[in-house]
Amino acid sequence: MAEAEVNGNAKRKSINWAAVHRRMEAAAVALTQGGVSSPEAKREILRSRARSLARETEKEGMPGERLEVIEFLLAGERYAVEASYVREVYPLRELVSIPGTPAFVLGITSVRGKILSVIDIKKLFDLPEKGLTELDKIIVLQANGMEFGMHADAVVGMRPIALEDIQSPLPTLTGIRERYLRGITGDQVAVLDMGKLFSDKSLIVHEEVEI
Repeated sequence: MAEAEVNGNAKRKSINWAAVHRRMEAAAVALTQGGVSSPEAKREILRSRARSLARETEKEGMPGERLEVIEFLLAGERYAVEASYVREVYPLRELVSIPGTPAFVLGITSVRGKILSVIDIKKLFDLPEKGLTELDKIIVLQANGMEFGMHADAVVGMRPIALEDIQSPLPTLTGIRERYLRGITGDQVAVLDMGKLFSDKSLIVHEEVEI
């Protein structure tokens, strides 16, 4: 294990003993005023209190929960989806448009021999469109027995995001854009709410397609 990692773990798990001692002194005063006369009883109560305080202090020093996400670009804006929903990221190659499908459905494509529908979040969020390039990717998403591709202008990569860093969407965001956002990070990454995406029946294309 590298020295930096060891030092980092030590910092996260360090205990504020000064605070523990102050609280122990307060506990000792409380014991005296409470009429506990046996020295052994006092020591046992103080030892128990010390263990409890140490656990509380250590817990307070632990880092918050983190969410692993795949970050990608849409119309120059940064978005992210939870990595647990992502099966793979695949280059957008052949795309076949299907007449009669909703505007947000770009078409269908074959990913490792499997036909997937591809949705375009830009259509849902009313973002500026651009022509397809070699950087365009399909983020293959799966959950609840469903699987589809989501178009991305480019994929930045995987990163962790602290849950406490995800703030509620801005009040200026209304309608469908607000509905599908879990929140926005301090560095302006919009985190999509995949649970809502997968549970929204209006996004499911029921028509069978013959290839």
